[in-house]
Amino acid sequence: MAVEALSAGAVARRLGVAVTTLRTWHQRYGLGPSQHTPGQHRRYTATDLARLEVMRRLTADGVSPAEAARWARQAPESVRAGEASRARPGAARDGGGQTIPVGRAGPAARGLARAAMRLDSVAIGDTIARALTEHGVVATWDRLLRPVLTGIGDRHAATSALVDVEHVLSRCISEAFAAVARTTPPGGPQRVLLSCADEEQHSLPLEALAAALAEAGVGYRMLGARVPIPALLEAVDRTGPAAVVLWSHTPATADPGQLGALLAAPRRPLLVLAAGPGWAAATLPPGVLRPSQLAEAVALVGAVQDALQQSPGR
Repeated sequence: MAVEALSAGAVARRLGVAVTTLRTWHQRYGLGPSQHTPGQHRRYTATDLARLEVMRRLTADGVSPAEAARWARQAPESVRAGEASRARPGAARDGGGQTIPVGRAGPAARGLARAAMRLDSVAIGDTIARALTEHGVVATWDRLLRPVLTGIGDRHAATSALVDVEHVLSRCISEAFAAVARTTPPGGPQRVLLSCADEEQHSLPLEALAAALAEAGVGYRMLGARVPIPALLEAVDRTGPAAVVLWSHTPATADPGQLGALLAAPRRPLLVLAAGPGWAAATLPPGVLRPSQLAEAVALVGAVQDALQQSPGR
């Protein structure tokens, strides 16, 4: 099936690279768009796209950009990047494959996964920023970031590989969420306290919640990873939050006693949420809610803030 002529942005999304990378390949190696319509920007044809795919695959395999460009320029329209990579002398594959499984996630997730495999922080950041602008925090987390993070986790469990990929992607996600919080600062009093459970280091989902709350105009304080229960109780006593979200990623950090201590605090929050897959519903103290999705957590916390605004005496 023929591929319609594409803009630079569309090609960047398909390949999982930054638009600036495409410009560099065009200016330095002549791998640019070939279709020209007077009065319009040049567009990439199917042949252009096939050659760029060769370029992307070879550079991801460690081939120098100049050599990869030479192979890409020689590739006819029918050449597929996988065939070109196998034809290159010395090309090798590891037993675990070179891709991150993302299930039924869309092209943006596949592009992000490819960028993560290349440790291309620029492309990763561009992809996440574009998704946040177009779709918001919750949709970006659910449809783009979670599938890729889950795929990395599955591949790591099977091969013990991709630790470097996970670290680079996580850093880029954290930076993107922090940018949301900076550009859309939470409004009103900071009556929500976000914390990881004691010894819990997996804080990205909590950062996603913080960004989503900022986007919704809900004030919060973030304590972050590995918060001992005495420190959490001190923060509750000092700030008097209306809601506390305690995140646990694994059962090893999900001690229900931490939740019980919150409920027994002198300045007990109106709402205590046990967030994350670590918590077992059967072990939760009465009165603790366990949201199953990011959107549900945002809605519950937002409802508390709305109630407080209607009853300012609390």
